[in-house]
Amino acid sequence: MKKVLLFLLGLSIAIFAVACSNESKEESANNSAADYDRGEEGEGYGYDHSGGSDDEDGEAAEEDHSLPDDKQSDRKIIYTAYLDIVVKDYQQSINQIQNQVTDYGGYVVESNTNRNDENEMTSGSMTVRIPQDHFQKFIQIVEDGSYNVLESSTSGQDVTEEYVDLESRLKSKRVVEERLLSFMEEAEKTEDLLTISNDLAKVQGEIEEILGRMKYLDNRTDLATVTIRIQENNVSLTSINDGDLNTWDKTKQQFLKSINSIITFFSSLFIFIVGNLPVLIIIAILGFITMRIFKRKKGHKHGAD
Repeated sequence: MKKVLLFLLGLSIAIFAVACSNESKEESANNSAADYDRGEEGEGYGYDHSGGSDDEDGEAAEEDHSLPDDKQSDRKIIYTAYLDIVVKDYQQSINQIQNQVTDYGGYVVESNTNRNDENEMTSGSMTVRIPQDHFQKFIQIVEDGSYNVLESSTSGQDVTEEYVDLESRLKSKRVVEERLLSFMEEAEKTEDLLTISNDLAKVQGEIEEILGRMKYLDNRTDLATVTIRIQENNVSLTSINDGDLNTWDKTKQQFLKSINSIITFFSSLFIFIVGNLPVLIIIAILGFITMRIFKRKKGHKHGAD
């Protein structure tokens, strides 16, 4: 009987030991799985390999980018204008426009000039950048200084929403950049360092793109773009001679023509006489002899009667 009890007691102890061992293995497996999950999130450092850009950009995109009423004056608007004008003096108008651009703190982007030799007319175009504060005033000055305004148009593009969205995205990317830098300081494995470095380079490249776009929008909104086409209108009547517009000059010209005609006639007559003098002398002698003979015959006839 005692042997049976001892056998049962030993069997119970063995079963309990096996159960404890299985529970320990399950707990160890669970801990290993949890550690693996954490490693999958960020190679053991708790970040997403995508740099958190998708989720955070999504949150930024869902934000309300409308400006408060007290910031409506800070709206980002790109202004452009086109002017087609006629001037009396092309070069003088070009110089005046360039001086005005300089005075307002702007600059000339492009300028070209064309000259038509047939009608001696000059035309060209200019593209200038003007600070937005002086935009309307500059256009008014150009129009007032022209002989005629053929076309004038102004347009504006509101990029405020895009700019605010870029600011939100930049803020999110900065946060991700800081997290990646902190992960890099804590990383111990070479593989982790390489992975974090790649993610950091990607995020920093996106930051540079955002900053570049913001800088471009700042430049376009700070300085308006004005394109000016300029045509010269010379009011001198080149198709009409001065003699046709002045009676006295016309009379003098006609008098001179008459004198020239008389001089030409006598000159031609003199040339004809002198040039044909030998022939004329012979003709004159023959004529003289003929007339003497005729008179003698006529005298003898009267004497016979």
